[in-house]
Amino acid sequence: MTKNTIKMWIETARPKTLPLALATILTGSALAYWAGSFHWGITVLCLLTTLFLQILSNFANDYGDHQKGSDTAERIGPLRGIQQGAISAAQLKKGLYVMIALSFLCGALLIGIAYQNVSDLIAFSMLGVLAIVAAITYTVGSKPYGYLGLGDISVLIFFGLLGIGGTYYLQVHDISAIILLPAIASGLLATAVLNINNLRDIEQDRKAGKNTLAVRLGPHNGRIYHCLLLSIAALFYLLFALMNLRNPVSFAFLLTYPLLFKHARFVFSHKEPVALRPMLAQMSLIALLINGLFSFGLLLG
Repeated sequence: MTKNTIKMWIETARPKTLPLALATILTGSALAYWAGSFHWGITVLCLLTTLFLQILSNFANDYGDHQKGSDTAERIGPLRGIQQGAISAAQLKKGLYVMIALSFLCGALLIGIAYQNVSDLIAFSMLGVLAIVAAITYTVGSKPYGYLGLGDISVLIFFGLLGIGGTYYLQVHDISAIILLPAIASGLLATAVLNINNLRDIEQDRKAGKNTLAVRLGPHNGRIYHCLLLSIAALFYLLFALMNLRNPVSFAFLLTYPLLFKHARFVFSHKEPVALRPMLAQMSLIALLINGLFSFGLLLG
């Protein structure tokens, strides 16, 4: 395997999006610590499982788009290995199988360590299978939901409600409605990363029949939607902190709000899709920073 091929595999894994997995598990585990229960082994296995699922989804996205002819030379984002010919469709398909196996193995170990009763075992086994299926069928299959504009809902669920809620429950073995605020907030930031990607590729996706939510909304409304995602996320983090945290240092996450505002203003004011290329990585890192500081506040609070 040449250095260029290795580079293409790494690029296909989309490392700029992977901080989202870390942000999700970090916040879910910090919430568990705040609730009085924390388990290093569960946290690590949650992180590995989420990373493998995200890479699986990224591999499947490129494979599905390639099969449908959606990724062309008009693409504004970086060309992946399969587009450049460095990775064949057959090789990428094998990569999918490897990621499925790793996701399944880590998920099985996680459930084996964390479950306390048969209900937990059944529920999280079903959720694990559902997560693998959802990662693949975003762009793969006869009716991929990513082509129907449902990707945003999927990201909100898996990087918010299930990602944080599941990480919390597997350590606390209880669920509290109050954690919905940071769970939804984290999911909305992850959805904003997807929206940047879709706004950037909006014209190509429209031509290819990939009706993402950005395509359905149009460029202007898609930018308004992006600002709403960030605003609601910022509000939900703040509401949780005001209701539950007393240490002033626990509000350190507010230091990231100017970054959120600056990012939102840039996305809203720059109409050319090519200008959004660096915004995807920026949004991913901002999400990690907010969740990191929010989690730090939970440890103190």
